[in-house]
Amino acid sequence: MSIHEVFMPALSSTMTEGKIVSWVKSPGDKVEKGETVVVVESDKADMDVETFYEGFLAYIIVQAGETAPVGSAIAFIAETEAEIEQAKSLANSGSVAASATSSPEPIAAGTASSATPALASQNGSNHKEGRLVASPRARKLAKELKVDLTTLEGSGPHGRIVAEDVEALSNQGKQPTTAPVAPAAPVSTSAPAPPAPRTPAPTTVVAAVPGQVVALTTFQNAVVRNMVATISVPVFRVGYTITTDGLDKLYKQIKSKGVTMTALLAKAVAVTLQKHPLLNASYSDQGIVYHSDINISVAVAMDDGGLITPVLQNADAVDIYSLSRTWKSLVERARAKQLQPQEYNSGTFTLSNLGMFGVDKFDAILPPGQGSILAIGASRPQVVATPDGLFGVRQQMQVNITSDHRIIYGANAAAFLQDLAKLIETNPQSLTM
Repeated sequence: MSIHEVFMPALSSTMTEGKIVSWVKSPGDKVEKGETVVVVESDKADMDVETFYEGFLAYIIVQAGETAPVGSAIAFIAETEAEIEQAKSLANSGSVAASATSSPEPIAAGTASSATPALASQNGSNHKEGRLVASPRARKLAKELKVDLTTLEGSGPHGRIVAEDVEALSNQGKQPTTAPVAPAAPVSTSAPAPPAPRTPAPTTVVAAVPGQVVALTTFQNAVVRNMVATISVPVFRVGYTITTDGLDKLYKQIKSKGVTMTALLAKAVAVTLQKHPLLNASYSDQGIVYHSDINISVAVAMDDGGLITPVLQNADAVDIYSLSRTWKSLVERARAKQLQPQEYNSGTFTLSNLGMFGVDKFDAILPPGQGSILAIGASRPQVVATPDGLFGVRQQMQVNITSDHRIIYGANAAAFLQDLAKLIETNPQSLTM
């Protein structure tokens, strides 16, 4: 007989603690292998946590709304109903506090006293071959829409069925083919629908009570840790002015097809990075890491505080229409805290845009693990001298790149910005090819 600890998992590479959003199961409930028992808020998203054990949820150590360090015990699962009381006694004896502060190493059955049940370690891998894995929201939606989950192929990690899969099948009104159902990308008012070319909708600001101290959210604490981590990195900044008349004209022509300005800018940066792999690289103690993919992170402010950077993966190779659809889906799921880790932690270069606030130019802070970030200001009409010696009015925006000076030098950044400006000013049409 044994009682298993459920540990707070590391849901991202930067996560140090997690917050319990809700317990899907209650003490005494039967649990199956691979079944979701709790929803955890990491530093980037809300994630379902499943168990590798079969038995009964015996005791909850960390209640909903509370936080716990990664690797600490958050609950006990008993293999039999008879062991539930033993788990409660174990928790009340003070062993819980000890297990919460120690690393999650296995405790062998032979080392436990006869009065104390053996504790097995780690939640384990719960994505077993042939097992139906679906999120709680997907199961609930399937029940409401009368969709048979066994006929679906999930689009989530490890083939997990997510709510979008159920919705897509329900909208089709027929069973899926052998190809996985792609996540739906509905357009909502919370997604960036810019009235001006490069301005996502402003984030809702929650009013604070004067004199009140408001605790930082998990997202905000993650931002704090990341920003502090960048202090030790030597950086430099280079600014450049880019004329956007051609890009603005192209955007007006194709925005009715669902193209966003964010996708156009990300595509332009990604294509330029093909010629400048050093700007897509990052520093490591072993040397310069040249990444095989060009993945563009784009900073998005969350409605309830904090910042997240959804990633447009392989942005240089994806067509602008698919890239725009992906971006709309990423933003919507980011604000619903439904992004998977690879959708926010795989970036190799970051864009930050404050043009929506009328900001002319600003400096962006370099994200940990990347070599460069590009700050984009507002595009404004400017009086400029033309090549024929006359004056004219041109739409121009100012961009400012922040780079890791350990691997990138001023000339490298300047050459990148020159080529980016050349692409946007003289050949923006190539972004649709």
